[in-house]
Amino acid sequence: MTPVTVAQLTQHVGQRVTLQGWLYNMRSSKKVHFLELRDGSGTVQCIVGLEDVGPELFELAGTLTQESSLELVGEVKAHPKRAGVVEVAVSALTLLGGSKDYPISPKEHGTDFLMDHRHLWLRSSRQHAILRVRHAIIQAVRAFFDQRDFTLIDAPIFTPSACEGTSTLFETDYHDDKAYLTQSGQLYMEAAAAAFGKAYCFGPTFRAEKSKTRRHLAEFWMVEPEVAFMDLEGDMQLAEALLCHVVAHVLETRRPELERLERELAPLERVKAPFPRISYREAIELLQREGHPASFGDDFGGDEETVISKHFDRPVIVHRYPAAMKAFYMKRDPAAPELALCMDVLGPEGYGEIIGGGQREDALDTLLASIDHHQLPREAFEWYLDLRRYGSFPHAGFGLGIERTVSWICGLSHVRETIPFPRLLNRLSP
Repeated sequence: MTPVTVAQLTQHVGQRVTLQGWLYNMRSSKKVHFLELRDGSGTVQCIVGLEDVGPELFELAGTLTQESSLELVGEVKAHPKRAGVVEVAVSALTLLGGSKDYPISPKEHGTDFLMDHRHLWLRSSRQHAILRVRHAIIQAVRAFFDQRDFTLIDAPIFTPSACEGTSTLFETDYHDDKAYLTQSGQLYMEAAAAAFGKAYCFGPTFRAEKSKTRRHLAEFWMVEPEVAFMDLEGDMQLAEALLCHVVAHVLETRRPELERLERELAPLERVKAPFPRISYREAIELLQREGHPASFGDDFGGDEETVISKHFDRPVIVHRYPAAMKAFYMKRDPAAPELALCMDVLGPEGYGEIIGGGQREDALDTLLASIDHHQLPREAFEWYLDLRRYGSFPHAGFGLGIERTVSWICGLSHVRETIPFPRLLNRLSP
């Protein structure tokens, strides 16, 4: 008999099926064992009755331990008290793999202990729900760009130069030459935009920031679209549409997981276009009104972003930051050259920057001067400068961090739960 999954059981009410999975929990009486079996698609109660399986199998069921792997055969029945829920009346049971002294018991455990056992912690219902939501977010991101005729272009992990600044680079040996783990695929997507018009990359990026905040990881995933002939206004509209699409997809497909996480859904249901937009200057004024010691030229950290975002019921776009604080490739605003044509999308409820991007400098001489001003090696950017030498064009794009997006949509307090195996300042395992 071909095994079915827990998620498929409602299609087999009244039928005899085979299930394979792991024992999540168990409670017993003298004549009945109630086994909670999980198989990755869901969890179901399986009833092992002494009269149904006989004393030998009944005794075996009573010795099962948490996370033992099992194969069960039984009849699928509608739950007597819960509409739409099924259970399985077991007639046969096979122990496939034992589990002795499973370290993560139902009691409370400290964060360090759980992180040390992350490979097992993933089996918990909470972590399962988070990573299901993560999957839905990634699914929605890919669908969004695919539906809009973007071409996926894979950017390299090893790079010869910095993109976001040299202070947060992971340096490595590359056949007796220096190389760096990528901070961003953006520069390569600019080349791709010249070839395909609309392109995006999706992959891991690395920042050697010595940060222990709840928003930072050393390795995280970004999706980075780049569009030829798009300006800052188009960039903001694209970012807004992407977030609306992602949130709507998660609400449609992963509502049970959000409810399992006790996520308040009303703030997510308010994520509709248009998003409020404020300039950097207006953001500084807002902070000052709140008594925050902010002045023009200050960068925004988590505290400032939280103060700003709490004034809005959906994501807010902050645009036109001082050019001096932005990367060498940002185009300046012709109407106010001290400002860059850039934007950040701040998540509501204090979740901070989710998207950062803007319009790129397309004038060769201006870009050369910016590279020199930032004291970057020209030779490392010769290929990038070719994009301005041979048919330069206005273009814009952004990067969306998957982990911060997962944290916001799931309502989590720390990004360490948003990725299967997090890499933090003091954590490289498992």
